[in-house]
Amino acid sequence: MTGSRVMKWVTGSFEILLGIPLIGGAFILSTAYVPLGIMLILHVVTLILSASNKEPKYGSILGIVTSVVAWIPFVGMALHIITGILLMVTAAKKSAPANYPHPPHVSNL
Repeated sequence: MTGSRVMKWVTGSFEILLGIPLIGGAFILSTAYVPLGIMLILHVVTLILSASNKEPKYGSILGIVTSVVAWIPFVGMALHIITGILLMVTAAKKSAPANYPHPPHVSNL
């Protein structure tokens, strides 16, 4: 398992937890919005790892957007849940096999 897939599982799990109604919001408010900054950093790291492994990047990009606008009460909750699901779905996808060229055709003479 690549580092980017591990990071997608980790960030996806955190996003789902932050999206839990009342509990996630209370946690973010009680910690003075620090988790949003930490998640922003984690999403940037995940994006860089995904780009270097040529894996899908849309979950990490949405995570960055979520971290920036999640201070809006209901929008943040919805975005946390959507981002968490996208990250976990992309982390669960199997990697595509490497595209090796076919061997040359050998004919019987």
